[in-house]
Amino acid sequence: MRFSYWPAPTMPWFDLLEMSRHVEATGWDGIWYADHFMPNDEDTSAPWAECWTTIAALAAAVPRVRIGPLVTGNTYRHPAVLAKMAATIDHISGGRVVLGLGAGWQENEHLAYGIPFYTLGERLRRLDEACRVIKALYGRRNASFVGDAYQLVDAPLEPKPVQDPLPLMIGGGGEKVTLRITAQHADEWNVWGTVDILKHKMAVLDAHCENVGRDPAEIERSAVALLFLSDDEAFLSRIRRRGTAMPANVGGVSEITDAVGAYRDAGVDEYIVPAFNLGGTDRQREVLDRFIEEVAPAFR
Repeated sequence: MRFSYWPAPTMPWFDLLEMSRHVEATGWDGIWYADHFMPNDEDTSAPWAECWTTIAALAAAVPRVRIGPLVTGNTYRHPAVLAKMAATIDHISGGRVVLGLGAGWQENEHLAYGIPFYTLGERLRRLDEACRVIKALYGRRNASFVGDAYQLVDAPLEPKPVQDPLPLMIGGGGEKVTLRITAQHADEWNVWGTVDILKHKMAVLDAHCENVGRDPAEIERSAVALLFLSDDEAFLSRIRRRGTAMPANVGGVSEITDAVGAYRDAGVDEYIVPAFNLGGTDRQREVLDRFIEEVAPAFR
């Protein structure tokens, strides 16, 4: 089982670099980064780094770990440009990039930057075409494609990625369309969720795989949930009483170990820890070190 770190995009660059080097040195397997341009909030003044330039810098500065967006908003970049970006960074990293891709959902940044938001159905159709464009560019010497949203005319992409194939991850849990697109195109899949949510979504994904003639075992699965790891029972009780807006695992080492074990037993290959709720770098190091030293070894 892999374990990965997801820092907040508001973290200053040198703090991010310090934390990324720390998690690499202490045995984590991956670093993910959100692809947004601004907060999804009324207050949009928070500093917010751009995703793919940050990934490129991490690829050059941090060895060994896998690096990718969780996940790229397809509406923000033409998929041929995105494919070129990911292939280039795959060379910078020596073959460690995962191309995470989703339909896009955050309306306020589309409005702020004048990026067409489309309807949900249109965004999903564009996501499907984008997957086809990317795979064509990576899989052929020159690619032609005629779609409703995207067209290629004898398009080259050189150099090809170091990895063959460069992993394509689809993010999202929409059961009718997103998981069908995942079954058709993805090497990996990611969703926020509890174990029960993951089990249900995986069953739907497996059914889509059967319908398109794909072996479900070909698609790796990853899950994201907030982590509240502490020996302070008063703190844990407060978290449990008030609840969390996103799926979360709350408890001491034994409870978190049991929770991660349940994800593994459900078929999760990678457990991703977002640092959004963990505070500053000192507190992040404390929680992440404890997790990787006291929880993760049971699953390796």
